[in-house]
Amino acid sequence: MAKQHRAWYSGMATTEDWWAVWLGLSFFGLGLLTIMGVDLVGWVAYPKQWILSMPEGAGGKITTPGHAFYAYGKGGYKALGPIGSILVTYLVFTLATSIGAYFQKWDMKKFIGGWTVIFFLTYFTWFIGHHAFFAASAVDLKKSHLDFFTLQLGGGASFILALLVGLIIGNFFKPLARYLSTAAKPEWYIKTAIVFLGVKVGYLPIKAVLTGSKIGGAGGTEIGQQMAHFTFELFIAGAAATVVAYLIFWPGIYIIARRLFKLPRKTAAVLGSAISICGVSAAVATGGAVRAKPVVSIMVSALVVVYAVIELVVLPGVFTHVWPGTSDPIVAGSAMGMAVKTDGADAAAGELLDEFMRTKVEQDSGGKIVWMEGVITTSAVMTKIWIDMFIGLWAFVLAMVWVYKIEKHEGDRIPFSEVWFRFPKFVLGYFIAWFVYLGIFFGPGHSGAPEGMAVLKAAKSGAKSVEGAMRKLFFMLTFMSLGIITDFKKLAEAQFGKMVWVYFVALTFFIIPVAVIVAYLFHHGMEIPNMAGVMIN
Repeated sequence: MAKQHRAWYSGMATTEDWWAVWLGLSFFGLGLLTIMGVDLVGWVAYPKQWILSMPEGAGGKITTPGHAFYAYGKGGYKALGPIGSILVTYLVFTLATSIGAYFQKWDMKKFIGGWTVIFFLTYFTWFIGHHAFFAASAVDLKKSHLDFFTLQLGGGASFILALLVGLIIGNFFKPLARYLSTAAKPEWYIKTAIVFLGVKVGYLPIKAVLTGSKIGGAGGTEIGQQMAHFTFELFIAGAAATVVAYLIFWPGIYIIARRLFKLPRKTAAVLGSAISICGVSAAVATGGAVRAKPVVSIMVSALVVVYAVIELVVLPGVFTHVWPGTSDPIVAGSAMGMAVKTDGADAAAGELLDEFMRTKVEQDSGGKIVWMEGVITTSAVMTKIWIDMFIGLWAFVLAMVWVYKIEKHEGDRIPFSEVWFRFPKFVLGYFIAWFVYLGIFFGPGHSGAPEGMAVLKAAKSGAKSVEGAMRKLFFMLTFMSLGIITDFKKLAEAQFGKMVWVYFVALTFFIIPVAVIVAYLFHHGMEIPNMAGVMIN
C-alpha cells in the first residue's frame, strides 16, 4: 500500500463508482434543460396499472394493455406511443451504458447482448407487475369505478417479480445467468439510481410548493418550506443515527466473530465491516486494508449478497405490517438503511417499503392520508449513504491499526489520500443533484412570486422524468440483476463454515434490533406531510 502512487483523479474513467456519477449526472443535466424550455428526457417509458378489458364507465388510473406504457414527458413525446417510448428508452440507455462499459473494459459484445435481454425482460416484468390484480389499491379501484380482489402491493409488485425472475435465472438457468453476468451489474445500476434519488430529494420541496399552490400561493410556499425543513432534518438525524449505530455495530460484530466463533483477526475485521458498514464494498476495502487473503473478501461478499436478498424479501413486509408499521414510517426506513448491507438491496428494500407503506396507509385511511412518494425510500438511503462514507475513513483507520499496531511493519506509511480512494463516489452525484434542486427552490421559487413559480414548473417537468421514471427503471434493473447473480447454493459450500453462522447470528440478533432501536431514538415522531386532496401530476 505504501508504494501506491495514484493521482486524485485515478479511476474517473474506468470504475463503476465513477460511471454511476457520470451516468446519473448526465441525465440529471439533461433534465435541468426543461428550465430553458427544452425537454430531452420526456421520452422515457413508464408503466400504468392495467386490466385486460375495461367495463363501461370505468377509467381513471387503470387502463388496458395497449396503453400500459407511455412516454413520461408531456408534449410531442406522447406521439411515440407505448412501443416507441420503450424503443427510444432502450436505444438511449444502451448507448449511455455501453459507453460506461467500454471505458470499464468489459466485453462489449457480451455486455450489449446481456443488457438487451435484461432490459426487455425488466420491462416485461414491469408490465406484468402493474396488472391491477397485483398493484391496484382499494383507492385505485374506487377512483376507476372497478370492484374486484387485488393483492394491493402497489409498485412493489414489479420489484418483487423482477427479483423472482432474476433468482429463477440465477439458480435454474445458470448458463444464461453466466451469459447475462457481464450486464447484470446491480451495484452500478443502484448507484446510478441513487444519484437520481438526489434529484428526488431536492425536488420534494418544489413538488410541495407546486402542490400547495393549488390551495393558495402563500400556503404553497409554506408547504414547500415544510418539506425542505423535513429533508434537512432527515439529513441531520440520519447522520447522528448512523454514527451512533456504527460505533455499536463494528465492535459488536468483531467480538461475536472473535469470541463466539473463534475466527482469525483479519476474517473478523472483514466480517465486521461487511455486516456493519456497506457489505461488498466494505468487505473489499477492509480486506485490502488489513491484507486479508483475497478469498476471504470473496466469500464474505457472496454472503452479503445472499443475506441482502433475504432481507430485501422479508424486512419491508415485517416493518410495514408488524412494527413499527405506518405509525412510524421514517423509523422503519432508517432502520432498513442500517440493517440491509448492500447499496442495491438497501435502496431497493427502501423503495419496496415506500410502496408498501404508502399503499397501506392510503388504503387504511380510505384515501384521506396520501404520503409523497419517495420520502420513506430517502430515509433508508440517507442512513445508508452516511454508512457508506465510513468505508474510506474506516479502511484508513484499520490500515493504520494493522500496520502500526498488529503487524508493526516499520517504515510503512499510508497516505491520507487513501480515504479519498475508498470514498463511495456516487455519493457526490447524489449530493450535487440534491443541492442544485434545493438551490432552484430557495432561489427563484422561494418567494412564491409568479416568475419564480414559472421556473419551478419548468424544473418540475425534467425532474419528474429523471427522479420518477428513470429512477424506478434503474431500481427494476437492480432487482433483476441482483437475482441473476445470486446463487443460493453458495450457502451450502463447506468453506463458508462459521462465517455463515456469524452473519446469521449477528444480523438477526444484533444488527436488526440495534438498528430499530437507534432509528427509533433519532427518528421517532418525524411525520410525512399529508398530500391528500392536493396531489399533482
